[in-house]
Amino acid sequence: MKSKPKGKLAVFDTFKTKNQDLTGEAKRQRSIITILGNNVNPAERTRTGISQKIAKKQEISWKNIYSGIFRDLDEILLPMGIAEEAGRLPLKRGPKALQEKGVPYYQLTKKGVLVGSAINGIENMPSQLKKFFAESNPKEKEFEKILTKFMTTSPTFTYSIFQKYVKAFCEDKIKELLPFDLSKLQDVSDENLIIQKEIVLAFGKLSVQEKKEATVFLEKIA
Repeated sequence: MKSKPKGKLAVFDTFKTKNQDLTGEAKRQRSIITILGNNVNPAERTRTGISQKIAKKQEISWKNIYSGIFRDLDEILLPMGIAEEAGRLPLKRGPKALQEKGVPYYQLTKKGVLVGSAINGIENMPSQLKKFFAESNPKEKEFEKILTKFMTTSPTFTYSIFQKYVKAFCEDKIKELLPFDLSKLQDVSDENLIIQKEIVLAFGKLSVQEKKEATVFLEKIA
């Protein structure tokens, strides 16, 4: 019997003919992760609640996307440890057994917070970083000070690092997201990251006057 294909995290998937356009699955998974990461009330974090919230924004019927939400949670986000059950809400209607068991609602795990930091925009990075490092182990915390500083001085650069890290995982270039270790990116060939590293290292070797001249030059081209 042929085994069922393993689901994958698709938050960076784009159409082959339109590299900048995210697929429907990518948008849906991003929406789920964003909703779970915003600490909305439990009712909005059930499968139905998530479906209704996304459907309202898209102005469509929530029943049309429920199956996709169900699949993303049960076959991808939950098994991969990106989301987890946070509790259950009692039901007032329906079968007695289901009323007693309740309906599950979800929350992001530490891994989910890491993924969220790569897709929720630069403006949300400070709070995402704080939340992530609050649960980190000592080795992971080695990156906290410098990334927090970079977040203040170079937010776009910092955001791009998290994007590259999570995207590398999505593309199977990194086996596991956790433990969080940016040295894993050394095995990922990324021209932009190489260029950024080259500029930073070169800038550090310049004299004070040369740094001023380099800054003026960069301000003219970017």
